[in-house]
Amino acid sequence: MERRNFLKQAIVTAAGSALLPGITKAGAFWEDTPLVIDGKGPGKGFTNLWTKTIGAGRASEGLRANWLEQLQFSKKHCGFEYARLHGIFHDDMFVIKNNNGTTVYNWQYVDEVYDKMLKSGVKPFVELSFFPKDISSGQSSQLWWKAHVTPPADFVKWTDLVTNFAKHIIEKFGIEEVSTWYFEVWNEPDQRAFWDGTKQQYFELYKASATALKAVSPRLRVGGPATGSFGADGKGVWIEEFLAYCATEKLPVDFVSTHPYPANAGQPRELDATSKDLLWLNGVVRKSPFPQAEIHCTEWNSSASVHDAMHDGLPVAAYIVKVNADSIGLVDSLAYTSFSDGYDETGAGDAFHGGVGLVNNFNIPKPSFHAYRMLHAMGDELLYNKDGIVVTRHKESKRLCAILYNLPAAIKSVPMGAAEALFSVGEDRAFNFKLSGTHPDARFNVEILDRDNGNALKAFKDAGSPESPAKDQAQTLQQMAMAVKEGQILASTTGILQVGMTLRSWDVVLIEEVK
Repeated sequence: MERRNFLKQAIVTAAGSALLPGITKAGAFWEDTPLVIDGKGPGKGFTNLWTKTIGAGRASEGLRANWLEQLQFSKKHCGFEYARLHGIFHDDMFVIKNNNGTTVYNWQYVDEVYDKMLKSGVKPFVELSFFPKDISSGQSSQLWWKAHVTPPADFVKWTDLVTNFAKHIIEKFGIEEVSTWYFEVWNEPDQRAFWDGTKQQYFELYKASATALKAVSPRLRVGGPATGSFGADGKGVWIEEFLAYCATEKLPVDFVSTHPYPANAGQPRELDATSKDLLWLNGVVRKSPFPQAEIHCTEWNSSASVHDAMHDGLPVAAYIVKVNADSIGLVDSLAYTSFSDGYDETGAGDAFHGGVGLVNNFNIPKPSFHAYRMLHAMGDELLYNKDGIVVTRHKESKRLCAILYNLPAAIKSVPMGAAEALFSVGEDRAFNFKLSGTHPDARFNVEILDRDNGNALKAFKDAGSPESPAKDQAQTLQQMAMAVKEGQILASTTGILQVGMTLRSWDVVLIEEVK
């Protein structure tokens, strides 16, 4: 990536004895900097919630070469540990067939997908769904690929399926490996699109599934209810009832899962809706009969729509950073949906169609990708998180890392489908602070993500928004999408880094110590 002069947009100043290209020497102005962040101060250790899990679409998509390429690309740059797939038991995975009255299981496609994931350094966050046609009790199906969502009259066949599945993956991958996976029962049973049954029937499905898994090995981790929304009252649907049911039935709950999308009936909520939802969720779980249960938000995005122009643009990147930073310590994971636009819930789309992926179908990264790449650079001790400044420290190396973002406070949430209009919202914002406690003359890399850098959407539109970019067009857009504005700054001889920048609305900046 080409190094560019920061002074086109911002001033980044270091008071060191040596200055690098693109940097202006500090003046007396910096002596009066009011905010000082102590890089050696007591930090708050935390579990990294942003790279734990990533949404990965439908299981059969994992058989595609482009899916694997994008998974590996996302793993390399963003560090995702787990990936969650819909429909591991769906008909297009061919896991079950009736052979003259005898049930026969075939795990060939399941093995292929999981082999690809594990060889890429990504573990399965298993979603037990959907019903194979031979198990579903009705004709109700959803989405163009016809996910069977009607629960059977009894769960004998389902229990047998889950039992044989668990035995097989342990035999193939080993209990030491499989015991590190997660097994989530179903997907959004509170949504008619994914569950043509009652709440009580879902609870019975959970009972059958959890009992079957633990019978194979008590080391397998199971959880739910994987519900798909929070109510207008800020409470996660079914969460409290699910925990009460499991306590009454003496069922295991190794983790609690839900999907805190920041919208109700498609209408955006307040800017901090997600962090408020997660604060509520954390409180409920900690006060429940399962206070040690992990908390995994296995789907999340600025909206659940797979055709939301916001997903392709810059504003969502600042939103991602804010929500994740504000959710530190509340949950164990907040899984973005998804790493790829190949997630074809409603069919294929154009090159930029508002898909939920970090990367589009032509392998062009979006600003959301850079948000996760920058978050991946952060440490595991939180030093400061306020007013668009997040500073962390790596516990082992003591490296310091900061992210700055300008997310206009006037926006209640990142609105659906209004990307272009948002650029006129908000004002430029000056960031001015000192970071003390670093090494004398310490070197910091600086990256700026804005509407002109690390963002290929404008160039795509200038080229006429081709439905299917030619090979050379796609390559050029890929290069532009990766090219954030870069430079370096130095700390002073006394180990103080002085930073002064003006960010336009939605800009995101990474400042990372080099060792």
